[in-house]
Amino acid sequence: LQAAPKRFLRVKRAVEVRHQLVGDSTVLKQVMAAVSKAAPTNATVLIQGESGVGKELVARTIHRNSLRSRERFVQVNCAAIPEELIESELFGHVMFNDTAATEKQTGKFEQADRGTIFLDEVGDMSPKTQAKVLRVLQEGEVERIGSARTTKVDVRVIAATNKNLEEEIEKGNFREDLYFRLAVIPIHVPSLRERPDDIPLLVRHYMDYFSRENNTRPRRITQAALDAMQRYRWKGNIRELRNTVERLIIMSPGETIDVADLPSAI
Repeated sequence: LQAAPKRFLRVKRAVEVRHQLVGDSTVLKQVMAAVSKAAPTNATVLIQGESGVGKELVARTIHRNSLRSRERFVQVNCAAIPEELIESELFGHVMFNDTAATEKQTGKFEQADRGTIFLDEVGDMSPKTQAKVLRVLQEGEVERIGSARTTKVDVRVIAATNKNLEEEIEKGNFREDLYFRLAVIPIHVPSLRERPDDIPLLVRHYMDYFSRENNTRPRRITQAALDAMQRYRWKGNIRELRNTVERLIIMSPGETIDVADLPSAI
């Protein structure tokens, strides 16, 4: 029994390290300042930025520093769920045989009750789903598909997108009223190209992380290799850098990672 809290703390620390925002640049400090102001509130947050910049990390940091931190953080990738399934996924469903309910599914909004729901790639939701999400934000209740009953939910909504939602509104692809509901606190996450000074810190952070994850000996990296990584454009942003470092930790033969060990593109 005494060991259980220690295991929980170890797992909690591992999750925090995995989802840590790393960097000391001015632009990242601006993001962190916005996060610190947003976190203790219940306001909806819209996180915008290119693919791979760490929007999920920002969302998790907000939740971790909020009054809801002890409750669930439920993530939904709106772009990964087929159109015909997303409403059931978000709001749940009830299937009936004659008059009896034969199957029930609790939706993500109900699962996140008292906690936080993170709607990733919210710009990919269909107009029908957008209307239902707007109702949840306005009324604080959900209605399962196939049921006439509504259920009250207390959920903090954080949304993220790599699309320009104002342009999507002009094209008729996104509801303006939903946009204003989501963007109470807008946070723009800069690309890695906008924060090259953070690259050495990120590289060393992921080197330490993947050395522990893969049970390999700690490696050094030369300044020349770091300089090359700083010059690279990183179109895939932090996701690309993270994957590159993991590959280097596993595949590099020596104790020290040098320019010759880097992928040819870098």
